[in-house]
Amino acid sequence: RFQASMENFETTHVEESKLSVTFCSNVLKVCTKNGFFLEGKQVHSYIIKSGFDYQQSLLNQLLNLYLKCRDFEDGVNLFDEMSIRNVVSWNIMISGCGYNMAFDGNQSLLLFKRMLFDKVEPNYITFVSLLSSCIEFYDVGSGKQLHCFITKYSFSNNHVVCSVLIDLYGKCGLVEEARRLFDRTLPKDLVLWNVMVSCYTLNSLGEEALGVFELLRSDGLKGDDFTFSSLLCSCGIIGFGDLGKQIHGLIIRLSFDMDILVSSALIDMYVKNDNILDARKIFDGMTTRNVVSWTTMVVGYGRQGDGKEAMQLLKDMLRGYLSPDELTIASILSSCANIAAINEIGQVHSHATKKGLESFLSIGNALINAYSKCGSLAGAFQSFNSICKPNLITWTSIIGAYAFHGLPRRAIEIFEEMLSKGAEPDRLAFLGVLSACSHGGLVSEGFYYFGSMTNDHQLVPGLEHYACLIDLLGRAGHLDRAYDILENMPIEPGANVLGAFIGACKAHGNVRLAILAAEKLFKLEPEDSMSYTLMSNSYAFVGRWIDVARVRKLMRDRCDHKVPGCSWIEIGAKVHTFVSSDKSHPQATELYNMLELFASPGEGLSIQRRVSGLDSGNIVYYLNEFPSSLYHQQHFQRYHIIYTRK
Repeated sequence: RFQASMENFETTHVEESKLSVTFCSNVLKVCTKNGFFLEGKQVHSYIIKSGFDYQQSLLNQLLNLYLKCRDFEDGVNLFDEMSIRNVVSWNIMISGCGYNMAFDGNQSLLLFKRMLFDKVEPNYITFVSLLSSCIEFYDVGSGKQLHCFITKYSFSNNHVVCSVLIDLYGKCGLVEEARRLFDRTLPKDLVLWNVMVSCYTLNSLGEEALGVFELLRSDGLKGDDFTFSSLLCSCGIIGFGDLGKQIHGLIIRLSFDMDILVSSALIDMYVKNDNILDARKIFDGMTTRNVVSWTTMVVGYGRQGDGKEAMQLLKDMLRGYLSPDELTIASILSSCANIAAINEIGQVHSHATKKGLESFLSIGNALINAYSKCGSLAGAFQSFNSICKPNLITWTSIIGAYAFHGLPRRAIEIFEEMLSKGAEPDRLAFLGVLSACSHGGLVSEGFYYFGSMTNDHQLVPGLEHYACLIDLLGRAGHLDRAYDILENMPIEPGANVLGAFIGACKAHGNVRLAILAAEKLFKLEPEDSMSYTLMSNSYAFVGRWIDVARVRKLMRDRCDHKVPGCSWIEIGAKVHTFVSSDKSHPQATELYNMLELFASPGEGLSIQRRVSGLDSGNIVYYLNEFPSSLYHQQHFQRYHIIYTRK
C-alpha cells in the first residue's frame, strides 16, 4: 500500500517542480518507524532532485532512517557530508552507535569529543544516549567522566539524566554512588523512585529496596506496575514470602492485580518462596497471559521438579495459539530432566526442531543435560553435534555427561578438543574433567589437570576441586596422601571435602583417618545428619556396632529428622515416586515380588538390599544379564525400570 501511494503521488505531482517539505518529512517518519528502507531511499532521491537537501530537519530524519535501518556506511557518509550539524544531528549519530553491534562504547564517546571540538553544546538527550551506551558495555569509568560533564553543563537536577546515571551505577554495582545521587536529586518523580528500587533489587538488596518503597509511599506516591514488579522481585530474592503476600494485598487494593507484568512478578515471587499453589492460583486468575507469564509458571514447576505439569502447561500454551520461546523450552527440558522423563524430553525436542528453536544455545545445552540425566548418552552427543558454535556451557555439559556415565577417557578427549578450538575453560569445566578422572581412577591425569588450573589458566581451585582430588586419591587407595592434601589445603576444608575423604576411608576400612576427619566435620556442621551417617557407615563397615549405636544416638540428639532418600520408576509413561520404607503405593510390593519370582541366581539377576524396607523402591538392582524368562512374562513387560539415584 505504501508503494502504491508513492506511485500515486508521483503521478499526481508530475507537473510540479518541487515536493512538499512537509510531505517528505511525514514520509520519512513513516519509513523510519516501519522499516521501509527502500522507500526511504527513494524519498532521499526526491529530496536531492528537488533541491531540498539543504533542509536541516530533512537531513536529520534521513540520518535517523539510515542508522535505524542498519545502513551505517551510508549513514556515516551522509553525516560527514552535512555542511551544518546541529545538536540533533550529533544526538542521532551518538544514539545510532547503539544499533551497530560492531561499534563499542568508545565510538559514541569519540563522537562526543568531536561534537565538543565543533563547539556544539550538548543537551540532556546527548547525555542520556551516552550513558545508555555506557550501561550496555558496563563502562562505569566513562560514566563517571560523563557525570562530571553533566555537572558542568548544569544537568545535575534533570530527572531523565539522573535516572539513567543511577541506573548505570546500579547495574555496575556502585550502589552507594547511586544512592548519593538519588538523595541529592530534588524533587523526585516516580521514574526516579522506580530506578532506585530497581538498583537495590539488581544488587540483591531486598530490604533496602523495601525501605525506598516506604519512603515513596510517605512522599505521597502510590507506585506503578514497574514499582511493584521490582518489589516482588526483591521479596523473591531475600525469601520474604509473608512480606510478598502483604504487597500482594496492596496490589489488589490499588487494582494492579490485572496487569500482566505485575501478575507475572507475583507468580515469580511465590515460586521463589516455594509456594507453587498460590503461584498457580495467580496464573489461573489471569484474564490475559503472554509468553512471559506462561514461561514464569513453567519455570516454577521446573524449580519444583514437576516435569509432567510443565509439559501440560506447554500443551495448554500451544492450544492457546501462543508460541513458546527458547526460555520456555529450556525450562521444560530442565524440569523433565529432574524426573528422567525421557518420553517428554523427546516430544519437546521434536517441537523445538519443528519450530526452528534447536539452534538456540540455551536449548541445545538443556538437551545435552536432559538426555544425560535420562541415561541417553547418544542423545546428548547428538544434541552436542547439532550445535554449530558451542560455548563454554556446551563443552562443560558434554564433558559432565561423559564423566557421569563412567567414560572418563572420552570426557578428557572432549576437554582437549575444547582447548584446541580456543575455548578458555573455567572452574566448572575443570570440575567436570576432574570428576571424570575421579570416577575413572585416573590419578596422574587428575593431578595434571588440577595443576593446569593454576599454572596454565590462572584459576584458583575451590573446595569442590579439592573434593574431587581427595576423592580421586581415596578411590585409588592413597589415603595418607589424600590426608596430607586435606591438612595442607590453602583454604579451610568444607563439608564436601571432608565427606569425600570419610567415604574413601570407609571404602578401604581405615577408621583411624575417618575419625580424624569426622571430628572436623562434626565441628563444621554439628546439625547435619549426613555427617553422622557417613561416620556410622564407616564403623559399620568394620563391624564396630557399639560405635555405630553411639554415633546414631548423637545424630538423634543433635539433628532434625533425616530426609529420606527418594527413588522413582516410570510405568506406562507415568512416574511413580517412593521414599525409604514407603509401602503406600499399591504396586510397590507387587513389583518386588515379581522380580524375586521371575529371577533366579542362576540367571544372573542379583538383588542387593541397600536400605531398610526392601519393598520401598530404594533397592538397587544389578542386572548382569536379563534372564530369558523375563522377556516372555506379559506382567513384567508392563514395567519400564529406569536407573535412579538418591
